[in-house]
Amino acid sequence: MCEIYERDPHGGPRERREEHGRRGVGTMKPGSSSRAEGGERGGEGETERGEGRGQGTAPHARILGRFASYRLSPMPCLLVLSALLHLATASDVIRIGGLFDLSDERQEVAFRYAVDAINSDRKLLAHARLSAQIEKIPPSDSFRGSRKVCSLLKTGVAAIFGPQSGQTSDHVQSICDALEIPHIENRWDFRLTRDAYSVNLYPHPSTLAKAYMDVLKTLGWRKFCIIYENNNGLIRVQELLKDQSFQISLRQLPLSDDYRPMLKDAKKDGVTHIVLDVERDNIFTVLKQAQQIGMMTSYHNYFITSLDLHTVDLEDFRHGDTNITALTIVDPENPLVQQVIQDWVFGELRHGRNVENPENTLKNSNMTQPKSSPLPIPQTEVALMYDAVHLFAKALDDLDRSRHIDITPLECDGDITWVHGNSLINYMKWVQVNGLTGLIKFDTEGFRRDVTLDIVEMNKEGLNRVGKWDPTSGANYTRTYSEIQQGIVESLQNKTLIISTILASPYTMLRETSEQMTGNDRYEGFCVDLIHEISEIIGFNYTLKLADDSNHGKFDQKLQKWNGMIGELLDQKADLAIGDLTITYEREHAVDFTMPWMNLGISILYRKPTKKPPNLFSFLSPLSLDVWLYMATAYLGVSLLLFVLARLSPYEWITSFPCREEEEKSMENQFSLNNSLWFTMGSLLQQGTDQQPKAVSTRIVAGIWWFFTLIMISSYTANLAAFLTVERMESPIESAEDLAKQTKIKYGSMYGGSTWNFFSSSEVPTYQRMFSFMESQNPSVYTKSNEEGMTRVLKGDGQYAYMMESSSIEYITERYCDLTQVGGPLDSKSYGIALPPGSPYRTMVNAAVLRLQEMGRLHVLKRKWWKEKRGGGTCQDDESKSSSKANELGLNNVGGVFVVLLAGMGLASVVAVCEFVWKSRKLATEEHDLPSHASREKLGPDDIPTPPLAAIRGAQSLDRISRRSAPPATPEAAAEEQQEGNLQSPDLPFQLISTV
Repeated sequence: MCEIYERDPHGGPRERREEHGRRGVGTMKPGSSSRAEGGERGGEGETERGEGRGQGTAPHARILGRFASYRLSPMPCLLVLSALLHLATASDVIRIGGLFDLSDERQEVAFRYAVDAINSDRKLLAHARLSAQIEKIPPSDSFRGSRKVCSLLKTGVAAIFGPQSGQTSDHVQSICDALEIPHIENRWDFRLTRDAYSVNLYPHPSTLAKAYMDVLKTLGWRKFCIIYENNNGLIRVQELLKDQSFQISLRQLPLSDDYRPMLKDAKKDGVTHIVLDVERDNIFTVLKQAQQIGMMTSYHNYFITSLDLHTVDLEDFRHGDTNITALTIVDPENPLVQQVIQDWVFGELRHGRNVENPENTLKNSNMTQPKSSPLPIPQTEVALMYDAVHLFAKALDDLDRSRHIDITPLECDGDITWVHGNSLINYMKWVQVNGLTGLIKFDTEGFRRDVTLDIVEMNKEGLNRVGKWDPTSGANYTRTYSEIQQGIVESLQNKTLIISTILASPYTMLRETSEQMTGNDRYEGFCVDLIHEISEIIGFNYTLKLADDSNHGKFDQKLQKWNGMIGELLDQKADLAIGDLTITYEREHAVDFTMPWMNLGISILYRKPTKKPPNLFSFLSPLSLDVWLYMATAYLGVSLLLFVLARLSPYEWITSFPCREEEEKSMENQFSLNNSLWFTMGSLLQQGTDQQPKAVSTRIVAGIWWFFTLIMISSYTANLAAFLTVERMESPIESAEDLAKQTKIKYGSMYGGSTWNFFSSSEVPTYQRMFSFMESQNPSVYTKSNEEGMTRVLKGDGQYAYMMESSSIEYITERYCDLTQVGGPLDSKSYGIALPPGSPYRTMVNAAVLRLQEMGRLHVLKRKWWKEKRGGGTCQDDESKSSSKANELGLNNVGGVFVVLLAGMGLASVVAVCEFVWKSRKLATEEHDLPSHASREKLGPDDIPTPPLAAIRGAQSLDRISRRSAPPATPEAAAEEQQEGNLQSPDLPFQLISTV
């Protein structure tokens, strides 16, 4: 029994049920899913659509509508139902339009294969088929593009894909917005807003700009050049230009195909880091011409903004060690990508068409095909076109689950719009699809978000994926630090580096031999041994090359370029520069330096000072003139104080007993002024005197004076030994300040070197004054080399001083005993190995230098070339011999003491003669004043004057002494003398002393 009920007048069946032991056509209610639940594909449980889709489903609806109002017998009913089932199983056709440029064959193929893939996959649009309506238009032909769109809309299409031309796409977009038809694009578009009925699968420029910035910052780029082709390139890199942390220069490709002049200018300016923003078809041309002028070396770094670098043939650049980095959105290791490409290739081959198969430059070990015939990786726009069709199909399928959809032919000049266009475009912004370019999802504005990009770099095997980028976490490299270093080491194996150097002892010198030497054997020195040690550690070969102008490196303001070893590095004539090359601020900005392998400072090279001739009175040198004057003052002061205190103290007075009883006793004081001076003098010279203090006050003064003399004499004795045994060197200068204060001694440095730069840029007033003095001298005080400066010092006879690095001065003073270093270092600096900016070898060379330093090899090499080779240690041996024995004191050293002795003896003799003469004259005068004996006889007793008592006593004493000195003539005379002696006073000696 078969029962068919009437259809609802609104187009939906009220109830349709077939009872033949199995379920037939399912039911569909308005707003419910159009799929049959539990039915099988191929006739069992197929979904019945609404009133058809476009022009292909309308007859089915009319037939079902007519037969729904009749009630038939069982047999005719079976026949009718069989026919209806046959018609119902026929898939609905949904047309989609594709607009492609004449050169977009790959996108057209991707569009067709995406439609075929969806039609063959019954999980999407199970009862509908997509029909690709393709139209080709010339690029930038807006008028023809508009006509093609209108012709597609007349046939009834659900969406428009393309075109690639921006101008034409804008016209297409305006038509689609007016008729509410979804417009799907896969091209780069810089607009910040999108129309309501438009979505674009290509990542927005702001997203790509953030990816560029994150990758460049991760790579450590700070200074680079942007080479762009058109204004679109400036839009792509505008976020980089806004970042103040980058130092960016801009260069635009010329309109001609010859880019070499522009690239040569960039090379001349020392550009090594380049952001290249050109069309995919021009990438190979630019890189090839850069290779021809020497800008594809291991010191050059390129960042390609195009997402299609994997489609460019990079075979010519794989072995150049050029650092090429780019971003890709297509992951070749994605199984979906591999399967789609494989089906694509085989499908084209089945139809007798050959797929353009550019050599795959992306390293992919998961590919099933051998590397000799790799699968072609599609371009970004091609993959995006494939994903766009799947995005449309997914959105249409989800929309079909919720409502009835019909396709309506539209006229461009009509007022009718497609009622489902708004819902379909909203579904496209809402759904998420995993495609060839990763996860596809949009924001409410129609821009793609949460894009994930692969970071790829060039190596000898091709492009290798080294990391990923996403908007949340930025650039994340998957390779480890050890892998990076291992890659650098592998690139250095068996590679020959050019080492630039200059002749400077003991760093690099010509080998002293009678044989004819070639190559590196011609040179020897500290730096030659150092670079040999580094090459043994890293494993590279090298060739030593002398700098053309024999300069270290100075920036020429007129020519705006560097000379010397620095210039050769920037001109890529050398890979490393080694020598007595100082690390300075200017050089560090121009090139890269390794860690220092020697620390030093600027010092002064000068002739050794002449020996100061001994002074005749050198024994006075231990104490200064002030001390001698203070000591003399102290001597007089203490003597006077002792004299005064002895007069004041009663304990210093003693009673004097007279010789005769009739004379009176008197009080005497031993510390007269003369005795006080004599006492202090004896104490000062560590000698004794007859006078000894008795009072407490005088003893205190004497004790303090003895303590004072003990300290002073001990200090004098200790210092006297040093002054008499140590040879005094007389030098007119002791420091840089002494040089700056005088103008007699000229001084200079090597012109253009680090020492010259130090004085020219110093802000210390002393050094500024010295630089002004050097600049004003005529003839010039500058030299072209350190050897010339040393020669001028030797020949200058103390009238020229040369400023250079302390390490070089140390080497010179080990061999030239007439030269010495004056003062300490004026600054602190270091020697390092220079490399071109951005050199990949810097880390490895740094590690090698650090290893040599930890092993002590740098110290061994310095001792070898400073103190052993080429006459080293000569002056040190002379100094050790002279210092091993004490200096003998000659007459010149102690002659002054003899002079003082002779002077003292002469003074004493003169004083003695004066005393004798004075006393003689005094006695003669006294005798002349006394009357003669004859006159005394004529005078009476009262007329004879009475002599003074002291004179009488003195005369008597002298008479007794004369008589005692002669032996007595007779025993009676002897007895008389003894009797007279017994009658004399016991104080006779004191009386004699006082009389004298």
